[in-house]
Amino acid sequence: MRGVTRRLMLLDTASLYFRAYFGVPDSVKAPDGTPVNAVRGLLDFIDRLVKDHRPDDLVACMDADWRPQWRVDLIPSYKAHRVAVETEAGRPDEEEVPDTLSPQVPVIEEVLDALGIARVGVEGYEADDVIGTFTGHADGPVDIVTGDRDLYQLVDDKRGVRVLYPLKGVGTLQLTDETWLREKYRVDGSGYADLALLRGDPSDGLPGVPGIGEKTAAKLLDQFGDLAAIMAAVDDPKAKLTPSQRKRLDESRPYVAVAPKVVRVAGDVPLPDVDTALPHTPRDPAALKELAARWGLGGSLQRLLTTLGD
Repeated sequence: MRGVTRRLMLLDTASLYFRAYFGVPDSVKAPDGTPVNAVRGLLDFIDRLVKDHRPDDLVACMDADWRPQWRVDLIPSYKAHRVAVETEAGRPDEEEVPDTLSPQVPVIEEVLDALGIARVGVEGYEADDVIGTFTGHADGPVDIVTGDRDLYQLVDDKRGVRVLYPLKGVGTLQLTDETWLREKYRVDGSGYADLALLRGDPSDGLPGVPGIGEKTAAKLLDQFGDLAAIMAAVDDPKAKLTPSQRKRLDESRPYVAVAPKVVRVAGDVPLPDVDTALPHTPRDPAALKELAARWGLGGSLQRLLTTLGD
């Protein structure tokens, strides 16, 4: 990044435009009648985030691959229930999204590009991985804006990394730091990945360890420290595990062996060389003007332009 005093904001873009889509009525349409509720809603979100948190650098992180094959190879059930169709070869590769949302995604991308807001997606990786890599490379504080709790694993008070989790729009955000995580889950940021792995996550197709729910996982992590220590305790007859816990953890060794790579966000994504500085003027004013007229972006775009220019 650009120095220790600069604040970086990373947007889990799909998470935010999904929220915008469901939070803004689909009666918000372009002049030709096409719904643009997700587009305008996302612009309003970014406007509010920039006003409230004043980042120096901003990156809209994208899902170039929402279900990377390397994760599926390790855990075949990973996001399998989200698959809508199959290719002729029989391999599922498309995520089911609302019919009127999909056409809005290219518009969102064009508008972000014309504004000059850095937009980064890397083939073979999810937005979470892009966020994890930017976070690891950052010199200053980082605000991660996401509705995905998986990214709690990146929270790090020493480095000033926190998650801004939208509770209502983006006007009401849960500021997730390590104090909050300890109060809620009894783990710090790095421990959250182990908690999620043990607990499992049906929404991501992660089975977890049978019989180990969130409270038990938190208790075990509090007792032993981390996943490796818990699994070492399985082989220690003196370790304080119930017979049921010992049996279930032992039977889950194949899952526990591969799940960390699936659950933990990648930190080694080959990021492109992009200018992450928050733009104060549009990169392509002519293209932005055309997009605004074609899609009826109106007040949402104007408010954001005003905020960026301040």
